[in-house]
Amino acid sequence: MIIAGLQKTTLVDYPGKVAATVFTRGCTFRCPFCHNPELVLPERFNPVVPTEDIFAFLDKRRGKLEGVCITGGEPMMHSDIDQFIANIKDLDYAVKLDTNGTFPDRLEKVIWDGKVDYIAMDIKSPVEKYQDTARPVINDVANKIRTSIKLIMESGIDYEFRTTVAKPLHQLGDFEYMGKLIQGAKRYYLQNFVATKRIDEDLPMQPLTDAEIAEARIIMSQYVKEVGVR
Repeated sequence: MIIAGLQKTTLVDYPGKVAATVFTRGCTFRCPFCHNPELVLPERFNPVVPTEDIFAFLDKRRGKLEGVCITGGEPMMHSDIDQFIANIKDLDYAVKLDTNGTFPDRLEKVIWDGKVDYIAMDIKSPVEKYQDTARPVINDVANKIRTSIKLIMESGIDYEFRTTVAKPLHQLGDFEYMGKLIQGAKRYYLQNFVATKRIDEDLPMQPLTDAEIAEARIIMSQYVKEVGVR
């Protein structure tokens, strides 16, 4: 694993738990609205945090923290992600995994290892629009996304799907397609764009209006049991 950051305490990254968040380096996407360019763009990478430092911290915080959120970047890029998760579980932490769904084979292994307690997968847009909304640097993205969605929904593990929304990349009509993509899902969150540092500083972006968010929520509620806004 290549770790590029550690948030020692978070009350928001892992639903219902006091947790630490581990940030992995590298991503298969170049989302223009991404606010962590230092985890995605090689020319802006953060220094590496030694893995042994992560585990020394987690060992020291046993009994005080309840869980660990593994995010990125894209954690599934790392071939040893399953062992990393297992090592965290050995310290008696609950594990939440954030993913963009581009490594379904590794995701399947992690699921069937039984070490992950919660999975959060980003749905960037309708899969037909990923070239614009996610700007992938890998091939066959649509099939990988669909496969990962199916794996998560059939896993028996607690999960959520979520979308960061920003104009002009997202339009209200997109939510009908995204709803059908995850039809029958347990939980979905809308995360409105917040202007901050991002990968594409040249593309003008703005959040959806409150009325647009409310309408998007209504659309998604036709397909997903629980729809929230963050």
